[in-house]
Amino acid sequence: MKTFCLLFFIVFAQSFISFGQTFTSSNLPIVIINTDNGNYIPDDPKVLARMKIIYQGVGIRNFLSDQNNLEKLNYFGRITIETRGSSSKVLEKKPYGFTTKSADITSNENVSLLGMPSEHDWILNSLNFEPSLIRDYICYNLSRAMGNYATRTAYCEVVINGNYKGVYVLQEKIKSDKNRVDIVEITPEDNILPNLSGGYITKADKDTGGDPFAFSMDGVNYIHHEPNPEDITIEQYSYVYGVFTKLKTTTAANNGSLANGFPSVIDVPSFIDFILINELSANVDAYSLSTFFHKDRNGKLRAGPIWDLNLTFGNDLFLWGYDRSKTDSWQFSDGGNDGSAFWRNLFNNPQFKCYLSKRWHELTQTGSLLNQTSLDALIDETVNLISEAIPREEMRWGSVGDHSLEINNMKIFIRERIKWMNDHIGPYSNCSNVVTPPLVISEIMYHPNKFNELTDSDDYEFIEILNNGNSTVNLTGIYFSGTGLVYQFPANSTIAPNSAIKLASHAATFKTKYGYAPFGQFTRHLSDKSQDIVLSDGFGNKIDQVQYFDSSPWPDADGNGLFLKLTDPNSDNSMAENWTAISGLVAIDEIESDDGLLIYPNPVVTELTIKAIQRILRVQLFDIQGRLFQDQEFSDESAKFDMRLLPDGFYLVKVITQNGTYIRKIVKE
Repeated sequence: MKTFCLLFFIVFAQSFISFGQTFTSSNLPIVIINTDNGNYIPDDPKVLARMKIIYQGVGIRNFLSDQNNLEKLNYFGRITIETRGSSSKVLEKKPYGFTTKSADITSNENVSLLGMPSEHDWILNSLNFEPSLIRDYICYNLSRAMGNYATRTAYCEVVINGNYKGVYVLQEKIKSDKNRVDIVEITPEDNILPNLSGGYITKADKDTGGDPFAFSMDGVNYIHHEPNPEDITIEQYSYVYGVFTKLKTTTAANNGSLANGFPSVIDVPSFIDFILINELSANVDAYSLSTFFHKDRNGKLRAGPIWDLNLTFGNDLFLWGYDRSKTDSWQFSDGGNDGSAFWRNLFNNPQFKCYLSKRWHELTQTGSLLNQTSLDALIDETVNLISEAIPREEMRWGSVGDHSLEINNMKIFIRERIKWMNDHIGPYSNCSNVVTPPLVISEIMYHPNKFNELTDSDDYEFIEILNNGNSTVNLTGIYFSGTGLVYQFPANSTIAPNSAIKLASHAATFKTKYGYAPFGQFTRHLSDKSQDIVLSDGFGNKIDQVQYFDSSPWPDADGNGLFLKLTDPNSDNSMAENWTAISGLVAIDEIESDDGLLIYPNPVVTELTIKAIQRILRVQLFDIQGRLFQDQEFSDESAKFDMRLLPDGFYLVKVITQNGTYIRKIVKE
């Protein structure tokens, strides 16, 4: 075995001498791929191979000689691999797509590569037509830092069948997954609403991948990405086309109504961030090519994830005479790949443009992500990461050139681009101090225990929204932004002052258990671990935001029948210490026999009396929506409650005695 390894290494090293170098180690992960029988990797179909990734952690050097040391491998297993891409296919350095497989190659196998969440579909980005080697990497990381999903990335050096291939970026393929594009996976059976409404991934692109165009809009061709073109049904096709058609008509009519205009169709913040990252980089493909959209079930159409940003920051296909990435024009109206008209119509809408400008100025202020100083620091950090590998890339392919000059020109481009955008993006004073309604996320049941063997425990999830003000709030346009939890309040629905409403994951289950219907039913389940819940208005202004956790310092409401309740609606509900875990929501199936219990008068006007034949330990008073109004401890056979200050209506009295728990419904007049 040792003789074989030594011989392999000698042959391996000699193969690089022909390129004027010997590759033995790297500060980057080393990806080694050997196809079965040394087979050529075609465009299609994928061929079988074995892959090893030598990587021991940040700051630890990786040696090619460790390829047979399992302790030094981040991955060792079977894959299927093919070449991918469009224009980059013409170059000798190919991009690749691969799928991780089970040991017996009979099924796909989800694995975590280089710290990324487990999945089985991956891409090796060859960084072609891109002498800086950092444009894609920079843009993807900026987009994620802005709060959007973008493919995770890791630089590596790649060897295929003993041939050193240079610097690549290992990254995630765009697909529906809770850790990627977080949408419901739609099936061919989902042809009736609400299931028909998602999830979908659609892209504007060329058909070089072999997928047929789904529809065209203003000269731009759109392709179904998920579901696949061969799997999508007529009903699903019509639904997706209808969403884009509504976006086109509402923006053409300059309709910014929260009830039926473009804010009711699209997630405005995602479109704003998509525009900003593509315009800052002056992406020549933006809006017409490699432009993705996604839509969850019952959710709005979202722009993104961003993809393929190598022709940016002044770079283009100079080999073929193109030079389109400029500092002084908008990519959606420069006469090139302008995209569908809705992009320009959105920009020209005063409300949308105001929020676009507001977001831009937030992101470019001192210390923020898109500030020149911050961008320079990110560029320098990235260049430092790959600086050792750059000469090897240049020696292998001759495609880098003067890297320092390329990076300097890129920084100059960004500086000029920021200045031009500052001068042309317009004011934001009209949307700088938007007053949002006093709505508070006040209760969260994120991990219920199993009440009924026939019902999924997740169906008992709920969220309470409290109107912490003295005026009725119109809920038109208000929704949960981001991904994961989906709900948009119906147009013209309202919530009364100083009152709360509950949203449930399954309305019928909630009603069966608690005896009354929730205000609405949200789509998707809450995470049992942690979730960032963001309540926003139709233009993305945050009304309230809570990110809970199932670990300390958050109260324990993790599968034990308890839920999180905000102790004071005027407190900061982003802080764990302002929440408690309680079981105060009374369920119908908790009502037991009330032998010997007297509660009078009923109806009650002023004072309620409770008597029992056993010692009363505790009495809790809830309204019919399950809000806890009073909670007192006793040590006697009788108890009294002052009801004078309570609003008229139905209440539930929960009496806990030495011998049991009893619940009685009363009326306050």
